[in-house]
Amino acid sequence: MSKKYVYFFGAGNADGGADKKNLLGGKGANLAEMVSLGIPVPSGFTISTEVCAEYYENDRNYPDGVDDQVAANMKKVEEVMGRKFGDENAPLLLSIRSGARVSMPGMMDTVLNLGLNDTTVKGVIKDTGNERFAYDSYRRFVQMYSDVVLSVDKDELEHILEQKKEEKGVKLDTDLTAEDLKDLVVKFKAKVEEITGKDFPNDPNEQLWGAITAVFGSWNNKRAITYRRLNKIPGGWGTAVNVQSMVYGNMGDSSATGVAFTRDPATGKNRFFGEFLINAQGEDVVAGIRTPQSVNIAGKGDSTLPTLEESMPRCYKELESIYLKLENHYKDMQDIEFTIQQGKLWMLQTRTGKRTIKAALKIAVDMVADGMISKDDAVLRIEPDRLDQLLHPMIDPKAQKDVIAKGLPASPGAASGGVVFTADEAEKLAENDEKVILVRIETSPEDIHGMNAAQGILTARGGMTSHAAVVARGMGKSCVAGCGELEINYAENSMEVNGKTIRKGDIITIDGATGEVMLGELPTIKPEMTGDLLSLMEWADAVRTLKVRTNADTPHDAKVAREFGAEGIGLCRTEHMFFEGDRIDAVREMILADDLEGRKKALAKILPMQKGDFIGIFKEMEGLPVTIRLLDPPLHEFLPHTDKEINALAAKIGVDAAKLKAKTHALHESNPMLGHRGCRLGISYPEIYDMQVQAIMEATCELTKEGHSIVPEIMIPLVGHVNELRATRESAERVCKEVIKSSGVEIEYLIGTMIELPRAALTANEIAEHADFFSFGTNDLTQTTFGLSRDDAGTFLPMYVEKGLLKEDPFVALDQDGVGQLVKMGLVKGRSVKNNLKVGICGEHGGEPSSVEFCHRIGLNYVSCSPFRVPIARLAAAHAKLKEK
Repeated sequence: MSKKYVYFFGAGNADGGADKKNLLGGKGANLAEMVSLGIPVPSGFTISTEVCAEYYENDRNYPDGVDDQVAANMKKVEEVMGRKFGDENAPLLLSIRSGARVSMPGMMDTVLNLGLNDTTVKGVIKDTGNERFAYDSYRRFVQMYSDVVLSVDKDELEHILEQKKEEKGVKLDTDLTAEDLKDLVVKFKAKVEEITGKDFPNDPNEQLWGAITAVFGSWNNKRAITYRRLNKIPGGWGTAVNVQSMVYGNMGDSSATGVAFTRDPATGKNRFFGEFLINAQGEDVVAGIRTPQSVNIAGKGDSTLPTLEESMPRCYKELESIYLKLENHYKDMQDIEFTIQQGKLWMLQTRTGKRTIKAALKIAVDMVADGMISKDDAVLRIEPDRLDQLLHPMIDPKAQKDVIAKGLPASPGAASGGVVFTADEAEKLAENDEKVILVRIETSPEDIHGMNAAQGILTARGGMTSHAAVVARGMGKSCVAGCGELEINYAENSMEVNGKTIRKGDIITIDGATGEVMLGELPTIKPEMTGDLLSLMEWADAVRTLKVRTNADTPHDAKVAREFGAEGIGLCRTEHMFFEGDRIDAVREMILADDLEGRKKALAKILPMQKGDFIGIFKEMEGLPVTIRLLDPPLHEFLPHTDKEINALAAKIGVDAAKLKAKTHALHESNPMLGHRGCRLGISYPEIYDMQVQAIMEATCELTKEGHSIVPEIMIPLVGHVNELRATRESAERVCKEVIKSSGVEIEYLIGTMIELPRAALTANEIAEHADFFSFGTNDLTQTTFGLSRDDAGTFLPMYVEKGLLKEDPFVALDQDGVGQLVKMGLVKGRSVKNNLKVGICGEHGGEPSSVEFCHRIGLNYVSCSPFRVPIARLAAAHAKLKEK
């Protein structure tokens, strides 16, 4: 028996279900599940993702037996629907849609009304008695098939359509007569033949396989590849193809089509939310070509258009019953598509709805309160990285706003930037670190790269379920949609807004929470950990075992991090303090000193400054551990480099400019990353580390006397050999004891090291003999393991990722197979000597979810990351623990 590739659904029977999402794709699996639940779904079949994989593996050839299985399942569909594919009297028309295992809205191709030709269109007329509907469906099919399958630029046929409307003196497609549409079909086919050199295919079977092949092909189109890269979706997953009987929302005023969410996707409120159009097909709603109507009175607002609840109350009541059944079954907010054909409701899709992070939190917390899901389920529902969208500034409510227009609040958050009108321009400017707002009449899947590059998106057309709105919410981008006051002129790179002209490059601000569009850049305020987020983080903290610290160099950073739930400081970089105010002059004086006494004199000026820094940080982190890294960068970084800067400094500190220049040259290194830095400086100039340790300990003793609880951890950087740590530790311990003795206060302290060189990881058992803790500096460990300079690798690493040579940038996500193995080795070797050795990481990987999961899995005590990544790391640590179960 040949392998099963095609899965039927319809009339209460289905070969698959929601548990076969990897095989049938999300759409196919959920269609089958709805059929099993007794929900009205047009019959069809799904060609599995395995066919897609084998299609590409076999040089775009289908596996044996697929065509026979398609034909057999087509017969089943014909029997259920009472129609026959290609029949001249009662023709079966089909939709051909993609369906990956995760939702990729608009990224792949669709063909509707398939099976129409000059013969079957007469059968549709005979069957429905509606010639206009038949030819409207026919012209739509020719347009879509020409674009998707035959690669005819859609503007070619769209131009002919616009010419026809102009000729007839009408504005809307719906104003064209049956004769007009019939003429358009003829003209469309002629243009296709002119461009391709071939007749438009009339054989329904040829149409079918052309469409199936095009949908499989769209898995690797540019926008799909971009979307997969942005959302970390593996290219090997493939898409399924869903072949389904057509039902029509454009058969007159008793027909309609719509999209709805079982809860508000922007806010998470428990209200049925959706839009529909009477006498339309599905793409009309999401394309934003016509202004959609609310499905219910509750969402009507100021609109004068009738709702579905008002115009078709029986269908609305049935839809309401179905949405409640689906949400209760899936126990999550659903995004549903429906069509009403001459008063009969059909469900075309259900899937887990895309939502803002704010909505995701509210839905998860509400569902726990309602007993639908557990707290652990709620924690796992929220992707850690998405919290980033909540942890950034919003418009200051006190700001003076020059509101020039208002649209729909499609995706919350504030964004400012220069106006651009094309996706390519947005991407180009963003590469130069320019902030832009992408302004479009309406977005399409081809704009995905520009939407990703922009700070926010503003559209003139489209509703809350338009492409712009759905994709922006998924990306966490601010979006204002359906702003009808915009008159956009692409040719002039400008737009008119209520009498004002906004040109390319002009700065505007959009507020996706209110729908407001404002001139200029507005001030913002930082967010706070409140409400639903606090509840979720409490549940996450109750689960996780991995601690989360922060990287903080100032009392302010420490305060912010503690508010975000940091459990200490894992990395305080002392060199950052050297650049503040006038203290840089004392640092330079120390570097330029000719002898030890000169250096000590300069260091004596720095000592009280450093001590003051540590007192401020210790107070903010009272009762929590604070790991302070001693000076790490090479000394030349603190000196000026241009002649102008050298002359200015020489005059300021009373040093001969020639001497200063000579010193700068003497300290220059060809490869400073691997040069005279870290513990090497502490060994060459022990007085520097002595001063820093003295400042740490004096701050600790002083605060301890005042009744504060301080836990200092002194960290020695860039150790590659045990003897380096032994020497620097001896000096540090000597200073610690001197300060403790002179202060008369007994305190506890730790002295440890950063493991950031491969040799340190390989000899971690020797190093552990002299270390109270390890902290893996994964930024430098990645550099030294790969032999890459982080500052220079940005010119080619994106290309490596794009070509699949690397799965991800190793400076963004920890390279678990290489660098990660060194971390694991260092951990095992270190604890083989000291069983309870405290071990963490303090690179930026500490706030990246997959890296946090790795750290949990191998048994680290903590991760440390920047303050605004702390909640992300906390949630990622909880995910890691829950996934163990």
